[in-house]
Formats: sequence, structure tokens, C-alpha cells
Amino acid sequence: EVQLVESGGGTVRAGGSLRLSCATSGLPASDYGIGWFRQAPGKGREGVSVIGSDGTPYYTESVKGRFTISFDNAKNILYLQMTNLKPEDTAVYFCAADRPDLDLYLVVPAKYWGQGTQVTISS
Repeated sequence: EVQLVESGGGTVRAGGSLRLSCATSGLPASDYGIGWFRQAPGKGREGVSVIGSDGTPYYTESVKGRFTISFDNAKNILYLQMTNLKPEDTAVYFCAADRPDLDLYLVVPAKYWGQGTQVTISS
């Protein structure tokens, strides 16, 4: 059974930084994608960043140059380092995974989701 547990959310001022973590278990050794999505109040869920099954990172345009996704294979933890945060980054952030890959745009819905962690950016 795949389990994803996010942590690291909080409230920071605009321009600040946060690092989100997603502890994973039950993922296969290969052929899966994993990433971060977010949902702001009153809006739909959107892709933030994904690591494809080939290890390639993808980012939505609005976070390029500010966010960095990484996966610690020894600890099985997915990270999202967020810098220069803006009020529009305020959302619940979710970790998700699927196989054989994960779609940043969720045209193909992800199968596995964490419970989410709140990120609030004050101006």
C-alpha cells in the first residue's frame, strides 16, 4: 500500500522560504512519477512540480526559478524547497504519486495522494 505523508507547511511572510517534505512508503522501485500539487481556496487543484519516471523534474511556469523538487532515495522522502514565496502561493499543498508516471496537469488523475499541508504567505 502506498502512503504519502506531507509536513513542513506553515505561515511565512512574502519573500520567505519553506521546505515541504513528503514521507513515502510502498512505492515501487521504478516506473512511477511523484510530485506536488496545490489547491487554493475556491480554486481547482493545480500541478506545482513533478519528478517524472525518468527522473526529469517539471515545474509549472509560476514557480520556475523559485521552487526546487528533489527526492532522497535513501530516506524515501520527497521535498519541495520554496523560496521567494508570494501571497498567491497560499494553498494546501499535496504530495501525489502514480505509475507508470504522473501528469503535472492531471489530465490523467493521480492514484495516490497525501492529506495535504497548509502553506500561508502573508503580504
